[in-house]
Amino acid sequence: MTTVYDVPADLLIAKLAKYLKEKVKEVSPPPWAKFVKTGVHKERPPQDPDWWYVRCASILRKLYLKGPIGVERCRKFYGGRKDRGHAPEHTYKGSGAIIRKAFQQLEAAGLVEKVKKEIKGKEVIVGRGLTRKGRSLLDSLAHEVAKEILAKNPNHPLKKYV
Repeated sequence: MTTVYDVPADLLIAKLAKYLKEKVKEVSPPPWAKFVKTGVHKERPPQDPDWWYVRCASILRKLYLKGPIGVERCRKFYGGRKDRGHAPEHTYKGSGAIIRKAFQQLEAAGLVEKVKKEIKGKEVIVGRGLTRKGRSLLDSLAHEVAKEILAKNPNHPLKKYV
């Protein structure tokens, strides 16, 4: 069976973003999404009108690969270097509000859940991870992407996974 590890990230994220936009009603851009930058290091808001779905799809893929993860760790993934004119560049984190709201929407859709761990006798939330439904969705879309790649190129190395 094909997994997220086997297919190119850009194709999987595009397919997942399209799926989220068309079939998951809980995931939708908040009213402020058209005005906001995705981080302090950015100069302008995203130009793609569907950037919210792409970010949610990217977060789902990150959770599959590295989960469970929290908002702070995700902020590092979506951060970048800020141009400060003559001063040296510095690395800044991405927007936490965007990631937090995306987590909440994906949680409402049943694709993500809070992961708890017992530390020194207390239950602590260590981040968010994929649910079975979320993992299954990503695996099935990865399989579809692999089939599409093989339809275009029958001798592709993905042949052994499909």
